[in-house]
Amino acid sequence: MNVTVKLVGIFQIGRFKEAVCEYPTGTSVQKVVDELLIPDPLLGIVLINDVHAGVEDLLHDGDTLCLLPFIDGG
Repeated sequence: MNVTVKLVGIFQIGRFKEAVCEYPTGTSVQKVVDELLIPDPLLGIVLINDVHAGVEDLLHDGDTLCLLPFIDGG
């Protein structure tokens, strides 16, 4: 299945901003996070098709996954 993966902020360093990636059916968000070597403590927001999601959620063909880091400051 094809999933568009969008990375925001520091997650783009050494990776990409947006890419269409191929994954087997039943792939979870956590599997994608692990493959991209994104440290779990840095992962802030997960969106699937612009809807808040969790790392345990499964992806489907045609989905858009957006991974955003925690934002520090204030």
